Amino acid sequence: MSVLLSDVVSGSAVGLRGRLWRLSAAELRAAAIEASAEILRLEAVRVAVVDELSMRPDDQVIASRGVGCWLAANTMLQVRDGKKIAALGAALRPFPAVAARFDDGDCSFEHAVLIVAFCESPPKGMPDEALPKCIDLLLAAASGVEATTTKVRNVIATLERIFESDEIPPAEDVDRNELRIASTLNGRVVVRGDFDALTGEMLLSALSNLTMPTPAPDGTPDSRSAAKRTADGFTELIRRYLDCAKTGTDGGQRPHVNVHINARDLAEHRGCAAQSSDSGDDGSLEPADLDVGHMPWLGPLSVSQTRLLGCDCFLSTVLLDGHGAPLDAKPGKRLVTAEQRVALIARDKGCAFPGCTCVPAWTDAHHIRHWANGGPTVMNNLVLLCRSHHRLMHRKSGFVGKWVIRIGVDNKPWFIPPPSIDPQQHPRPANTTFKT
Repeated sequence: MSVLLSDVVSGSAVGLRGRLWRLSAAELRAAAIEASAEILRLEAVRVAVVDELSMRPDDQVIASRGVGCWLAANTMLQVRDGKKIAALGAALRPFPAVAARFDDGDCSFEHAVLIVAFCESPPKGMPDEALPKCIDLLLAAASGVEATTTKVRNVIATLERIFESDEIPPAEDVDRNELRIASTLNGRVVVRGDFDALTGEMLLSALSNLTMPTPAPDGTPDSRSAAKRTADGFTELIRRYLDCAKTGTDGGQRPHVNVHINARDLAEHRGCAAQSSDSGDDGSLEPADLDVGHMPWLGPLSVSQTRLLGCDCFLSTVLLDGHGAPLDAKPGKRLVTAEQRVALIARDKGCAFPGCTCVPAWTDAHHIRHWANGGPTVMNNLVLLCRSHHRLMHRKSGFVGKWVIRIGVDNKPWFIPPPSIDPQQHPRPANTTFKT
């Protein structure tokens, strides 16, 4: 790190904007990453210090009605934020593995809060001995630069559905469903709803192809906000229903609910997944071992609910190899068949590009080796990509930022970044690890 770059990270921000022009793009990226790591480090320091002060309060802290209020009164924090910091410090004490990862800067404040909340109030059907492996799964989802809140929440939702109890999970309780439609004084209508996950999945599936950004005829990008596109799509959905339910297609299929589950789990509910024999050689639990259903939009669905849907549905069978990758079928056409798309969704679960969370309905089937160059329409030459990453893959040779896709020995796609992103060009796995 150059002296100037060191000053950027460790010095004051006063007058900094006028000096940043001296840094290259690579140095600016390095400074942003270093500053982010420093923020995580200082966040962990503050939580530890505040927690220690909460156990040894002095007169100032006692007079402030607790360490959280004292912190807010002596900093620019809001009271609620000061209390959250104090609460996390106390919550981490019984869970040293989570505390160690947080102190090491490999788990953000928000993710640590989610994990300890799960640990403090685990599903009622979860045995005590399953907690350590559940913590390992949650920390894996929360660690590293690819960690997202969506991944952490998805693992939590999956675990809540694995350890089913007699109580209906909140996400599957239809008795909580509410929809309020009220007119306003200016003649408009306000809609507010709260639905179970399955109803939400049906709604999102029906809206999917109606809410995608649509460029203008001259190629200008869609200027509508996401909320505006959703409102327009909802209006169109109602219009189509009133016009004899013209549903259109969505990602090559009519809008409907997709639920993916292993055949063995659908046929017979296994015991506690965290205690099953399907763990790795080192005893670790992999997301693929979790015996739950999966919906493309809203994620995990309990086995009992999945089996209920299985009593009255159209079942599509996708044969998988030992790595969980679909086997091939019907390679002769340029266009992907309906059967191949079902298999691609089962394998990639959405856009496979590392870090992308685009759902299957908003993806294209991309030929890794282009059809015009002799690339066959077979599973080992296909990958699901959102429109943005699909365009990225079709950039001409010689452009900066060209990615390469290879099918690995596990029969799943791997992405090789260009030297401008990773000089060593280490292959990156498809973004399906926590889409269980």
